[in-house]
Parts: sequence; structure tokens; C-alpha cells
Amino acid sequence: MLLQSIKLYNFRQFRDEFIDFANGNNGKNVTIIIGENGTGKTTFAQAFFWCLYGETEFSDKSMLNKLAIAQMRPGQEEKVQVTLKLHHGEVDYTLIREQTYSKDNSNRIRANNTVFDIEKKDASGNTDYIKKSLCESEVENILPRELSKYFFFDGERIEKLGKDISTGKRATDFAEAVKGLLGLNGMYSAIQHLSPRMRTGVISSYEASYNSQSNVKIQEYTKTIVQCTDKIEEIEARIEELDEEIELAIARKAEKTEEIKQYAEGEKLQEEKEELQRKIIEIEKFKSNVYKLISTVFNENSEAFFSISLIKRALEFLSEKNFVDMDIPYIHVKTIEYLLNQKLCLCGTHLDEGTIPYNKVKELIEFLPPHSISTTISDFKKESGKRAKNIRRNLYSQVKSHLELISMQDDELIDIRDELAGVEKKLSGGDAHEQVRAINKEIQVCAQTISKDKTERDSKIAEKARKESEKERADTERRNLTLLDEKNKKIEIYKAYAERLYKELKEEYAANEAEVRERLQTTMNDIFKQIYEGGLYLTIDERYHISVYATGYEEDVETSTAQSISVIFAFITGIIKLARDNRDSTDENKQLLTSEPYPLVMDAPLSAFDKRRIKTVCEALPKTAEQVIIFIKDTDGELAENYMGNQIGSRHYFDKKNEFETVLI
Repeated sequence: MLLQSIKLYNFRQFRDEFIDFANGNNGKNVTIIIGENGTGKTTFAQAFFWCLYGETEFSDKSMLNKLAIAQMRPGQEEKVQVTLKLHHGEVDYTLIREQTYSKDNSNRIRANNTVFDIEKKDASGNTDYIKKSLCESEVENILPRELSKYFFFDGERIEKLGKDISTGKRATDFAEAVKGLLGLNGMYSAIQHLSPRMRTGVISSYEASYNSQSNVKIQEYTKTIVQCTDKIEEIEARIEELDEEIELAIARKAEKTEEIKQYAEGEKLQEEKEELQRKIIEIEKFKSNVYKLISTVFNENSEAFFSISLIKRALEFLSEKNFVDMDIPYIHVKTIEYLLNQKLCLCGTHLDEGTIPYNKVKELIEFLPPHSISTTISDFKKESGKRAKNIRRNLYSQVKSHLELISMQDDELIDIRDELAGVEKKLSGGDAHEQVRAINKEIQVCAQTISKDKTERDSKIAEKARKESEKERADTERRNLTLLDEKNKKIEIYKAYAERLYKELKEEYAANEAEVRERLQTTMNDIFKQIYEGGLYLTIDERYHISVYATGYEEDVETSTAQSISVIFAFITGIIKLARDNRDSTDENKQLLTSEPYPLVMDAPLSAFDKRRIKTVCEALPKTAEQVIIFIKDTDGELAENYMGNQIGSRHYFDKKNEFETVLI
């Protein structure tokens, strides 16, 4: 979509004015309209919106010129009309929006409904007129209303968008802008058409086509699948709501945290609070590491630890027995067995089985080698003492020292938390202004909301996983049954094809979207660095949160107003440049992601920049967009003319005749 001309008739202070826009011929693609504050720059810029969408941001909704009203007689009618000519695709469009006003006998002005007409002329010169009932949708096809704000904006709007970026808001809008303007909408629509969670989708239509008469179980499984699908959809909708609530609460909390710092007394207290919170996190982390060390030490000594009780009981048992000198030196069990077999002792006493001498000699077997019980017991006692000593040294002492560290940290935590409670009391109590207390209360509400929503979200995610598992089991069982019926078998095959296509499209979309996002981030940084030097760079995550970082600094950088405006400026111009690169590319993959050229129509975009950055912005604009239209105040206009002189193909000035009429010269 490139703008060719606009004509205003009786539109506010413009009685009958016309502009031809530079369209890139001879390398000149910039139209500049210069005027002092109050001459009608914003009004003229609003004419685009009124013609395209029938909307303006004026508090006074009457569009009719005041001089025209004064000249009207009772019963007479007068019209407001804006005619916008543009080129889109291979078609030239003429858009005419008109509103008639009439004056009654009491000199009251009545506004009638607007009338919207569109004329189309194709490349062959054939002219066609869009039905009035379809005109609004035709404009939506050319440039959807929700995306128009990225191409028709004023300094105030871009400043607001910049602020939204700095607080993490509007990420959904940015994602939609990328999808819509870089050619991903078609693929996304195809995915939605196939999605099994769309009741009217292809896969869902196959789900409803099974012949359940052949087997009652098919009907039961289908019912389970439908119920699970509905529940999963409900859960996903709730998870999305919770994500949005969490995102808004985080943004609101960050916004209020910065706001509270604007108050001198609140700022100091807030910094103290944040420092104490950091200390608590560090101590908790330290304690966690110490607990891990205790676990490691215990694991290494667990065998010895659990054996100490058994050793103690054994030693208590042995203490009641006397085995000293029970064994005879140099006498072996084999010796005793020999004597018992010979039935004759060394001393000549007969060893008849069952006699007292026999039993006395036989008892020696328990104490002689290889048993040597007294030696074994002695060794056991020595080893037991050594083990007990090692446990005391290796386990008890280390655990004790670690627990002493934890105890010290617990004491410190008590002191810090007491101090933190005191600071929070001051933030919410009589030591701070009422405004600071209110802000702090809102911060606490945001924190509670974040915590509550995250807990519910985790629960919903777990519930979703259970439902998906239940659905998958029912789907598997049903598939086995449907293969027994020829009609159902065909449906199963068709559904399998649709599911495979759905999966392939999702993977392709994800890959293309990730590539586009990466290229957009690179393009944005190229543009951003032209405006801001000094190590700042931008990142875009998968949820389209845009953050500003400084080289060598890991945390997000707090941006000034001008920097925030530069971020949104880089985002908008980055999208336009990316779309332009896609159209010019010979890469077939990139050509799949194309969009029409779009103009940048800006009202006072340079007011937040200093002179040096006005220069860099002016140099970047004509290179980025294929058409640039700027309404600018006279003081900035001179600079813009100097920096964009070679690219300016159409130049106009506002001449304010009186409060009710401005003309273009």
C-alpha cells in the first residue's frame, strides 16, 4: 500500500486542500509538511484515519468546517469529504468518505451517517466499484485497523508504545504485527483451519464423522475425546488469561516500583527494601548449598553411621564375656581333633566320649585356631574404636560445623527480616506520604496476584497434561476399533493425513516465525544503533517482549523516554525494512514471507530527540521505508529538510489564515 494523494474538503480547518505524495520516483520517497504548532498538522494526519476507518481522536466529533457552518442557511446541507488515492498490489484505489451536515430552522447542525465509496482500477485499466456493504472489509484487507497504528502514528502514540515496550506490555500486539505484516497470516490461518481444537476445523469434522453404530465403544471413546478436547481448550484459555494477568501484574509492579522511586523518601526506603531482599535471597541460596554439603557428607559416611549402633550392641555383649587366655599357644584345632579321635590325652588320660575329660578337651575347639576367638575379639574391638573415632571426626564434626553455619545464617535472616518488616512498615505507614503508601500497597497486590496466578497456572498445566493423556489413551483405543470398519478406516486415514499436515505446518510456521524474529532483532539493532551509540542493543524473546541491554551488563537496562521511543521506532521501521528485503530477495524461502509495501505517516515524530539523533533518524527513515510522510513543526522541519533534502520529493507548508482556516502552500 503506497499513498498517491489526499484531498480534504471542509474537513475541520481545511476548506479545499490537496497533496500529491512522493512515491519513490527519482529516488525521492519523502513528503514533508511543515507548520507551526496549532496550524493543523495533527488534524491533517487524522484525515487518513477518518477516510480509512471513519474514526478520529478529536474530542469534538463534528468534522465540518466552522466557516462552512456559519455560511449555511436553515434547510441547507453541506458536506465533509476526504478522498484518498493509493496503490495496493496491482490495483489503484480511490477511497471517498463523505458526511453530510444539515442546518434546521433553529440553526442547529445535524450530522448524517457517513457514506463510504471505493473505486478500483486494475493494471489493465478496468474500473470497478466495491459494494457499499463491502467497503469497510476491503480496507481491512488492505491494512487491518489493528495494524494501522504501526504506520500512522504521532509522537504521542509512539511515546506511549515506547513506554509499553519498556514495561513489557503489548507483546501480543507486537506478535500480531509481525505475523500480519511479514506474511505469516496465511500459514497461521491454515494451521487454525486444521487444528483439532477448532470445532469447525478439518480434523474436528473427521472426529464427528465416525460411524459409532458398528461398535458402541467407539461412541464412548469419541465422547471422552470430545470432553477432553473441550476441557483442554478451557484450560488453555484459562492459562492464557493467567499468563496475561501475570504479565500485566509484572509490568504494573515494575511500573509502580519505578514510580515509588520518584518520591525522595520512598526511593531511599525502596532501595533499602530491595537490598534487604537481595541479602535474603543470597543467604537462602547459601543455606541451600550448605544443606547439599551435609547430604554429601552423610552419603559418604552413611555405612559407618548406620553400623555404629550394631557395633555398640556387640561391644556391650562382649563386655559381659571373658575370653582372655582361653586359647592355648601353638595348639591347633586339628591337634584336639586328633586327640579326640585317638581317645588319649597327651597326659595319658583316656578321652572316652561323654566323659568329663573328653568334654573339657572338646571345649578348647571354640578358642583355638583357626577361630582364635580372643584375637578376633581383640581385633574387633580395635577396629570398632577406630570406626567410632572416624565417624566422630568425619561425620559428626563436619555436620556440626555446617549446622553451626546454618544457625548463624538463620540468626542473620531473623535480623534482616525484622529490618525488612520495619522498612515495609515505613513504606506503608505514617513515615511516607499517602501516595507512596498507596503505590506500595499496589505493588504488594501485584506480587500477591503474580504468586496466586502462578500457582493456579501450574495446577492448570498439570491438569492439562492429565487430560491430554486421557484423550490420547481414548484416541488409541478408538483407532484400534475404527480399523475394523471400512468407513471408519477411511476416516481414520483421512484424519491421519490432516494431522500430519497440521504437524508439518506447525513445525514450518514455528521455524519461519523464529527466523523472522531473529532477522527482525538483527534489523532492529542495525536501526537502533544508528540512533543510539554506546553499547546498547535490543533482544526479542519468543513472547515478543523487547528488552534493552548494555554490552557487559547482564540485566535489562532502564530506558529514557527518548530511548524507549527509539525502540518502538526501530521495531516499526525494522518490520518495514524486513518486509521490503523479503520482496527484493531471490531466496524462495524468504519470498514465502512477503507483504505489501507500507508507508510511514508520522505526526511530530522527532520532538523527543536531540539534534544529533534527529539527524540519524532522518537519515534512517528514507532508507528503511519505501514511502515517508512527515508532519513536522517548523523548528524541527529545518533540520529534517537539511538531513533528508535529497530524498524529499514533495514539500508543503501550512499557512494559518485564521482560527477556522488553514491552507497549504
